[in-house]
Amino acid sequence: MTPLSEDPAENFDRFIVEAMENGCVFGLEGPEGWALCPSEKYEDSDVMPLWSALDLAQVHCREEWADYQPVAIELEELLDEWLPGMHDDELLVGVNWDAALEGEEYEPMDLLDEFEQELE
Repeated sequence: MTPLSEDPAENFDRFIVEAMENGCVFGLEGPEGWALCPSEKYEDSDVMPLWSALDLAQVHCREEWADYQPVAIELEELLDEWLPGMHDDELLVGVNWDAALEGEEYEPMDLLDEFEQELE
């Protein structure tokens, strides 16, 4: 698998393209539920990181997430249920974060809009 770029915009574009090609994205699920990180943008918000490929997610199953596993989320489920639910829960989405968990944070409805534009 091709490593992620140092450019978050490229990683975002890759996320959209690969999610549509694969029909799913990957989150990390563990004993306490889904992996979340504190937001760097907003003091009282959390971010759920998602990746466009299994191996990109697998990299993060170490240290505090050693008990976590990548779990596929079907694209249709992501668009119909997850992103609106994350918006309601005031969660942000981390898209294709690198091995150091660095990358951009997105509003779930902005991500949904991006997918809908691509699907048209």
